[in-house]
Amino acid sequence: MTRRARGRAAGARAGRDGRSWRDRRGWRGERAGRGGAGWAGRGGPKGTGAGRAGAPAIEEEEHHTAMSIKDRVDEVVAGLGGIRPELEGFYEDLHAHPELGHQEHRTATRVAERLGSCGFQVHDGVGGTGVVGVLANGDGPTVLLRADMDALPVREETGLPYASKAVGKDASGREVPVAHACGHDMHVTCLLGAARLLAAARDAWRGTLVALFQPAEEPGDGADGMLADGLTDLVPRPDVAFAQHVLPYPAGRVGTRAGSFLSAADNIRVTVHGRGAHGSAPQAAIDPVVMASMIVVRLQTIVSRELAATRPAVLTVGSVQAGTSGNVIPESAELLLNVRTYDEETRRAVLAAVRRIVTAECAASGADREPEVEEGTRFPPTVNDAAATREVAAAFAEVFGEHAGTAELQSASEDFSRIPDAFGVPYTYWALGCVDPDAYEAARRGGTVARDIPVNHSSRFAPVLQPTLDTGVRALVTATLSRLAARDGA
Repeated sequence: MTRRARGRAAGARAGRDGRSWRDRRGWRGERAGRGGAGWAGRGGPKGTGAGRAGAPAIEEEEHHTAMSIKDRVDEVVAGLGGIRPELEGFYEDLHAHPELGHQEHRTATRVAERLGSCGFQVHDGVGGTGVVGVLANGDGPTVLLRADMDALPVREETGLPYASKAVGKDASGREVPVAHACGHDMHVTCLLGAARLLAAARDAWRGTLVALFQPAEEPGDGADGMLADGLTDLVPRPDVAFAQHVLPYPAGRVGTRAGSFLSAADNIRVTVHGRGAHGSAPQAAIDPVVMASMIVVRLQTIVSRELAATRPAVLTVGSVQAGTSGNVIPESAELLLNVRTYDEETRRAVLAAVRRIVTAECAASGADREPEVEEGTRFPPTVNDAAATREVAAAFAEVFGEHAGTAELQSASEDFSRIPDAFGVPYTYWALGCVDPDAYEAARRGGTVARDIPVNHSSRFAPVLQPTLDTGVRALVTATLSRLAARDGA
């Protein structure tokens, strides 16, 4: 797709008769005194006291005004009721038509059309299928909001009436089922909703809004592709960047976390070489299956025996491939590893230990050839800026009340941080709950959350449409207005 820029006058302002959904039943099990702790429904959410008695004050900055953040947000999202049916329909259509990374052509076209219709200057084809909209609205800060667009090679088993039946071809040309099993369709819809509401309420803020729709987050090279295609020269330099991700916690909740939030990820391919032989004559072989098996076991001691308990890490051997027949000892075996860490020192230590163990096990087996240890795709850690997170958390506490809290450290990974890092600006990335609150509470009480609540990338994972959508739209508007200046007199 050839990159092009286009802009159209904003359409009629959305009706102002609707307010975002609020869970009137409250957050079951979240109030103080009900036992436990944690953002996911085991007790009172941490960090939700901002804006209430005894909460730490947030320093005054230029963009704070006498009008409360909640009043400003309510003013902007007043039109949400009028566009909610359209947003819900857009989401269901997007969910039913997922596209793999670097193939998001239909999604990108629909996003670009909608941004242009509400007055954004639109740049599409950025990094292949990326879309960026810029809305300048007078002097003031610049805020970048990002959503990822790609789906996964997963066969959906949610049973939803709009479940995906799509198939596509992966990077190797193999035909695979395709589904939005990570919730990126929700991210896209929430950002479009927030962009439309902010464009329709330009008398409520001043500054510049950048709405960025990124391709290929799952393969880990979508952000790099947009940057290589000149993103930093294409749009104004933001003062701050924001993003959110649905996670398997109760819908209606938002969770922030300063500092480390998502892990770095390293993908590693290990190939060990032995000597093949007949299955009945193992004495004539150097068995690579045994070598690979010993390596798998020994690798598990890196986290449990070489790292302090205060240094979290995950090492998974996700694939072991060797041989074609039970009576043939093969020449080689291949292992695919995934490593998750939160700081560079731990990462270097784990990767060095992987090489040491692989080399030593091959030597212990008398292998004639050195093993091959190849480092593949890497995701950076997501480390939220403390000041930006504090500001957004305070705004969320005022707007969402007890439905805002502190998110738990996550071992998933993202490439979002490469974008603000390239601009040299702070960012914060928060969690958006997406599970039916009653279902989550029942599972929590029964101790069956891990069994009964599908997680991202599961064939059974799909956000409950509401209140997830309304909450995600409101969260993006809230974060944006926490930084964008109010109009004079507001």
